Amino acid sequence: MTENAYIKLVPNSVKEIISTEELKDLLITYKATATKTGHQLGWDYGEHAFPYEIKETSDGKGRWFYLESKTDRYNVILLGIDQEKVIDDESNERIQTYIQVTLDQSSTFGDKGKANELCKYLSKKLNGELHLFNGRIIYDYKR
Repeated sequence: MTENAYIKLVPNSVKEIISTEELKDLLITYKATATKTGHQLGWDYGEHAFPYEIKETSDGKGRWFYLESKTDRYNVILLGIDQEKVIDDESNERIQTYIQVTLDQSSTFGDKGKANELCKYLSKKLNGELHLFNGRIIYDYKR
């Protein structure tokens, strides 16, 4: 059974719309930061913190991509961007962008742990509203 987590870009977020290229840049920044930390500690932490390669298919271009790992205990995490209609507190309808993080049947417990880490990182960077795999919500924006 697949599991999903969502990072919703609310009006108080850093940006209300994000592209897959911007999302990939955030993941590359995450790995670069982990690599610098590892370098300072004299350890190859970048490969352990982000043991994935970013891959994109032609049919998912601009909408979704996946992270694939050749490392033991990790397999795949899917990331996609979509929009939904929401009604705010004043009964106004608006379009809201969200990032969907999906673990499929072949994902491992290691993937789920890394997906949780990445979701928390992305939500904090974007000041989003994070809906975790377990249904809990983390508000990373000022309310």
